[in-house]
Amino acid sequence: MRMTATPRTHTTDWKSAGPAGGRPRVGPRFGRGSRLFHGGLLRNGVRPLLRRHRALLVLLALGVTLRVLVQVAYQPALLYIDSFSYLAKLEELKPGDPLHPIGYTVMLLSWLLPVGGLSLVVVVQHLLGLGMAVLLYALVLRRGGPTWLGALAAAPILLDGYQLHIEHNLMTEPLFEALLLGALALLVWRPRPGYRALAAAGLLFGLAATVRPVAEVGAMVVLCAALLAWRSRRRKPAAGWLAVGLLVACFLVPLFGYATWNSLSGNAFELDGPRRPQLLYARAAPVADCAELSADRVAPHILALCPTEPPERRPGPDWYAHDLSSPIHRVQFPAGVSQQEAMRDFALHVAMNDPLRLTRAVVRDFLKGFAPVRTQSPTDPPLERWRFQHGYPYYPPYDPVETIRGYGGEGPYVQPALASFLRDYQAVGYVPGTLLGLLALAGLLGPAGVGHARWSGVRRSCLLPLLTGLCLLGASATFEFSWRYQLPGLILFPLAGALGLTALLRGSKVVVANRELESDRIDADAIRDFTRRHENVRFAPVTIVIAAYNEADAIGPVLDRIPAQVEGLDVNTLVVVDGASDATVEVAIDRGVYVCDAPVNRGQGAALRLGYRLAREGGAHYIVTTDADGQYDTDELPILLRPLLADEADFVTGSRRLGRAETTDRVRHAGVRVFAWLISVLTRTPITDTSNGFRGMKPEVTGSVLLRQQQYQASELLIGVLAQGFRVVEVPTTMHERIAGKSKKGGNLLYGLQFGRVVFSTWLRERSRRREFARAPEPAVERMEVLTR
Repeated sequence: MRMTATPRTHTTDWKSAGPAGGRPRVGPRFGRGSRLFHGGLLRNGVRPLLRRHRALLVLLALGVTLRVLVQVAYQPALLYIDSFSYLAKLEELKPGDPLHPIGYTVMLLSWLLPVGGLSLVVVVQHLLGLGMAVLLYALVLRRGGPTWLGALAAAPILLDGYQLHIEHNLMTEPLFEALLLGALALLVWRPRPGYRALAAAGLLFGLAATVRPVAEVGAMVVLCAALLAWRSRRRKPAAGWLAVGLLVACFLVPLFGYATWNSLSGNAFELDGPRRPQLLYARAAPVADCAELSADRVAPHILALCPTEPPERRPGPDWYAHDLSSPIHRVQFPAGVSQQEAMRDFALHVAMNDPLRLTRAVVRDFLKGFAPVRTQSPTDPPLERWRFQHGYPYYPPYDPVETIRGYGGEGPYVQPALASFLRDYQAVGYVPGTLLGLLALAGLLGPAGVGHARWSGVRRSCLLPLLTGLCLLGASATFEFSWRYQLPGLILFPLAGALGLTALLRGSKVVVANRELESDRIDADAIRDFTRRHENVRFAPVTIVIAAYNEADAIGPVLDRIPAQVEGLDVNTLVVVDGASDATVEVAIDRGVYVCDAPVNRGQGAALRLGYRLAREGGAHYIVTTDADGQYDTDELPILLRPLLADEADFVTGSRRLGRAETTDRVRHAGVRVFAWLISVLTRTPITDTSNGFRGMKPEVTGSVLLRQQQYQASELLIGVLAQGFRVVEVPTTMHERIAGKSKKGGNLLYGLQFGRVVFSTWLRERSRRREFARAPEPAVERMEVLTR
């Protein structure tokens, strides 16, 4: 037989010959996580689809239930102060109020109110919330994230009590969030969005800017991020500039139309309008130092705008912007000086005199959004505005009764029991700001290239929602802090965090795949060298595979003790030298055994995997492994082989706990017991020794179990064998001290950590594989039986 080097692949072929007993050959099925959106329903049926996405379905069920309770508790809808302004615009559809742009009224209220009144508006807004959750989930899966990360991204908007409250108000936030997420989805859905996606995203950003002016800032950040990303395309820089130009142009189209409409309505050709200086004044007034302004000899009408109270007793920006007692409503301005010019000049003087104090105020308000609990400082807008009330909220002089009846409704009505329940739920049912901050930090993993994230292909996708969220919250804090303005963070930071973690996980998979390709290349070189050294190899029925790395002093006595026959069967020895730098190869050749010399040191797991393949393809009936350091007694080979020869087992492993351990390391002894207990719990199978290297198995076992670990492979092999239902037997064996040299596995702490990592990662992988392949028809597999002797 002449062996050829072929790449290692793991596929499912239910028709191919499997191990004895009719067991299928199984392996992982690779593909996008977005099977839900690529015909999964037609290919796999409803039940596997529901099973795969059950986390989202549970969250959706909870989200729908909460929204139904809100709809029943407060009928027909909740009306806040701003709600009356949006409704008033229906009488004359024209822009003019920069703090309440007309986009919300035109895109939602103007066509929903005539059809179903106020109730239909909030129902649509609740549906927008549910739709955004599904889109967040789909985005994460589309970019290669697991379902649990998709559920993590969708959970905040589905379950947060403050999101539920704002959706039931006639407020711009649900529509604004939907437009913003839709634009980001178009940019994130593919690694490099096409021109149509860029054009549509630009239009959605522009429309969002007609709903809330702060969207301009967030949109410009996205444009800058897109510019940086596309400029990195050195091969086609012209195409990158064209894409950015298309995105910018389409973003400006709705803004140009809005400004034109504003101009035709008798106002200036602008989007913001004259009230932006009012917000700048409101931010500067609480921190202004009137003495410094007086010393700078500013104009009297500007100095008159400075509050007379000391800074520690002043109210917050909301009071200075809207209260009728604010200085802006009391100061008389000289002829030729407008109120807007005076407020702008005041804010400019404060910023120039004490920029640090003003910056500290903005940063302090920005960081409030990441507080662990929803609290309120004396200068903030009341938190109660955004909480469910026991009764229907009233904001004099506005009359909700008259407004509701004006749109064909009745009420308002409140169900006290449900209202109390929702208020209690909202007190604890919200996403802590600290968690949003952690998700934002997780979103930095991709752009920062932490770990293997740089190889994931998801780095820009993390950056877009992260920068947009930071910019939106920062722009809001520039004027004033309100918990209402923090709600976009419920969408953007979970999405950024989920994509950041996806980048980390996916990058690791890419690195692993590259390592496997490199490992295949090394295997191919080693097999070519082996076939040149040993032509037409046909191994004896019992083949002992030994992985050796720099064991020239120890391997000779080990090879000398291996018998020529065991239980009447001939024995061959195959030594796989794992890139040794000493005379291990020469010592093994002198003993007349088969030698495969891998040119690169990769670890015991990689060497054994290569040895398994050579022995399996070389016709071995039984494969035995032992170490090159002489710790295992080859005189006990009959004990190891008897269960295999009697067809009582497919895999036999030695146990020092059932036999005898002559080693003196008490920490290792304790570790053997701990990991044996752990694997016994995880696999629901009693095991006494999980790291024993003295093992015997049928060749088909090595071809069916997925082996990827370069080192610490004993637990991977054992868990894989148990997971696939092979019959496992433990037999008592002896473990001696090493003949020479020292362990290559590191100290006890490192060994324990690495061994534990392999245990958990292998168990999770095998658990996932079994679930995945349970969807396809499979032949009956006999129940696993573990015998302890």
